[in-house]
Amino acid sequence: MTIAERQFFRLAAAARTFVFVALVGSAAYARDEAAIRALGLVGLFWVLLQLVELRPRPLLGLSSVLEPLVVGTACGVALHDSTAAVGVLAVPAFTGGLYRGLRGMGLALSAQLTAIVALSFLVFDGISPDQSVAVFTWTVTGLGLGLVACFVRSAVLRSHDPLTPYYFAQTLIRQLIGLSGELRSGLDPAILGGAILGSVGDEVPTSALALYVPRDDELVPLVTKSLDDAADLGPHLALAERAWAGQETLLEDADHFALVLVTGAGRVGVVAGSRVLTSGSEPRLPRDLHRRLDRALHPLAVQLDTALLFSRFRDSATAEERRRLSREMHDGVAQDIASLGYLVDMIAATPPGPRHDEQIELLRQRISAVVAEVRRTVITLRTSVGSSESLGSAIGSIARNLSQVSGMPITVTLDEQPTRLRPEIEAELFRITQEALNNAVKHSGCTQITVHCQVQPPSASITVTDNGRGMGIGRSDSYGLGIMQERAHLIGGILSMAETPGGGLTVRCVLGNGLREVPVDATDADTADAEDAVDAEVAEAVEVER
Repeated sequence: MTIAERQFFRLAAAARTFVFVALVGSAAYARDEAAIRALGLVGLFWVLLQLVELRPRPLLGLSSVLEPLVVGTACGVALHDSTAAVGVLAVPAFTGGLYRGLRGMGLALSAQLTAIVALSFLVFDGISPDQSVAVFTWTVTGLGLGLVACFVRSAVLRSHDPLTPYYFAQTLIRQLIGLSGELRSGLDPAILGGAILGSVGDEVPTSALALYVPRDDELVPLVTKSLDDAADLGPHLALAERAWAGQETLLEDADHFALVLVTGAGRVGVVAGSRVLTSGSEPRLPRDLHRRLDRALHPLAVQLDTALLFSRFRDSATAEERRRLSREMHDGVAQDIASLGYLVDMIAATPPGPRHDEQIELLRQRISAVVAEVRRTVITLRTSVGSSESLGSAIGSIARNLSQVSGMPITVTLDEQPTRLRPEIEAELFRITQEALNNAVKHSGCTQITVHCQVQPPSASITVTDNGRGMGIGRSDSYGLGIMQERAHLIGGILSMAETPGGGLTVRCVLGNGLREVPVDATDADTADAEDAVDAEVAEAVEVER
């Protein structure tokens, strides 16, 4: 059983037990033998059903139909002697809603009503008004409990769905996009912070101002403004920390002051500065200054708070990508640069001669390789579908750039319809292709890469094939494949990898269905053969030269 199924099982058992105990107690107190017999039959069946529901899920469909039939039959038999057992009619709709949603609830209500009506008219002399009222009352109660069960089922399934955070994020991001046109001041914290310092400077003559915002457990400067570049901001920070930790929103200390920015959502930051005291100025700030500053800065403080929240969201959303880039830089460029240092030490210790010249040439080659790796990383970060004519055009661009940087021949074959996929789908397919190309260039040891892109909205297929060493041993610190699989899952696609005959690896991402699979021979270095594998009438071949 999954976690969700265990929760459904426990809720069903609790509902059955509660209803059974309540009704049996009432019937026993009234000494209603007909109701006790019917409830005993239903109780025995429920015990057996709970044991059945512990088994694999294929038996669930049978129990969903069998429970309302047994309950309806027992109530139909007892109904003409007593209505005390009719309360069990509320249970099958509840359990049906738990296990199978609205369909299960509707099936349960239909089955048990059919059983009661059939018994009443085929075995007995129909159904009386009092009996009809009892059946109707508990059936409506079952309908209400069934709807509650459907809601509980939906909530439980959502809580265990790994895509639930993405669904919520999609809703919130769409709302943010809709609101973005109304954010006239933008969401740049530095610009908004500069506007706040400007407003404070208009009210208070100052020689230096700084805006501090919280980060983790400390205050950090966001924007500073000073007449003297060498101004000491240390007293500002100390006073800002005192104001932030205290109860007062405006503090004065000698010729320094600190003002806490407060909105309806709480504290945002602290403005601290040094006053310019003249012969006619007051030693302390005017009493109404705090009120004037609050009124003037409140809109800017709200805007700044919004910008800081957006920055935190952006940092959180890109945290995994930044960690992946950090790993790539550490395992790639950083190690290569470290090796350059060892090589320089060897050259310095080697006397002039043929060996010295060889080492210098080796150093030049290593530097060229590091520069190429840095360029490849920059291309990865900067390239996106963006305003490209199509997904295929964007893939062709990244392939061309990678080929120029790495010296690896990359052939791109396109088969696209004029209609485009949704932007978010194109973005994920592009990043999957980009990751597959980077992996092939860096790790496969291949001499040729072939990319085939098919787009027939709403379906698409991207295939990246190389003639390298094939599937290697997975590294514990490598997350590229997991990220590719997550991207494919997010758009409803299927990511597959397979070793090609004769060596090499094929990575394929398929979205939708109906696209034929194109055989690609990655071991053939002649790019013309790869182009012949695709129907010339519908495919556009784009070869990226070294």
